[in-house]
Amino acid sequence: MRPRPQVKGWCPGAYRPMQSGDGLIARVRPVLARLTVEQAIGLCDAALKHGSGIIDLTSRANLQLRGVTSASLDPLIADLDRLGLLDADPSLEGRRNLLVQPLWTDGDLTDRLTHALLAQLADLPDLPPKMGIAIDTGPAPILSHHSADFRFERAADGSLILRADGSPTGQAVAEAEAIDRLIDLANWFTETGGAVAGRMSRHLEAMPLPPAFTGTAPAAPASLPEPGLTALGPAYGVAFGQIEAAALARLLDTTRATALRVSPNRLLLLEGGQPAATPDFITDPADPLRRVEACPGAPFCPSSTVETRQLARRLAPLAKGTVHVSGCAKGCAHAATADVALVGRGGAFDLVRNGAAWDAPIASGLSPETLPQTLGTA
Repeated sequence: MRPRPQVKGWCPGAYRPMQSGDGLIARVRPVLARLTVEQAIGLCDAALKHGSGIIDLTSRANLQLRGVTSASLDPLIADLDRLGLLDADPSLEGRRNLLVQPLWTDGDLTDRLTHALLAQLADLPDLPPKMGIAIDTGPAPILSHHSADFRFERAADGSLILRADGSPTGQAVAEAEAIDRLIDLANWFTETGGAVAGRMSRHLEAMPLPPAFTGTAPAAPASLPEPGLTALGPAYGVAFGQIEAAALARLLDTTRATALRVSPNRLLLLEGGQPAATPDFITDPADPLRRVEACPGAPFCPSSTVETRQLARRLAPLAKGTVHVSGCAKGCAHAATADVALVGRGGAFDLVRNGAAWDAPIASGLSPETLPQTLGTA
């Protein structure tokens, strides 16, 4: 496997948005990936009033408003602040790269650890902007395939461990000392030159982890929820993680949900909601769109020379496995292997089998018009 190309830049925020092909992207990081229904409706209104009306659901369970302009940014920030969706201290926004398992309940370990970490967030050292922390402390880890550098998980006996991403084992920790041990591990990362690598797993390829941070394996992983009914309420898939704000507002009204949770597998969980048919979201876990990942592509991303999502929709029914349609070799939408990866380059596509977007292709220069036949006969 080839090394992944360096992904430049930072994760956008609300205070520090990122320029894209369709305007500014402003990211909202809801605490515990949860919004009350009032916050969710307010976010939809803000997307329509201050942006293009498109909301992205990210792989870290955040929400991004697209099409924001320099003139609409300040009014947007004022509305997000009124909704209680911003950090009081703007300097903490970039540090709050947290990923929580979406099935937490009030007062459980995930809830308690998240609030303990938020209270000590300023005590963490400065880390590279792409680094993140997973609080995955349900009965079994369900975020193992999602990006994070520091992971709180359960061991097979139910005890709590802190594991550096890339290490097969972690350190057994008591809840009362868990955040202090996280700070210790983060300090080790920075003091041993981890900033050069940028991510924990890459750093561990060159720098052995001290034995104090190892020794206990996590429990066998389980799966994230899929579209359908959950213990919290109905769950709806979001194709490619792109939501029309008006459609989401309609869904919230129709289901009479009391709150919304975001899952990193492009899923919305509607607390207390009633199941409802909708043409705008995925309701069947077997829907072929659940097997396809696609980044925004051109013209929305300046790194891309190809359109991606219309092609992905055409290919989904033909796919015999997982498909990743990537606008470039960085593979931002899916930082893992897929059965088929189609990678834009110079207005055409490279084809990668059983690999990631940055791996060596088996064919190059493929036309978007011929790809459905290529995939359908493969």
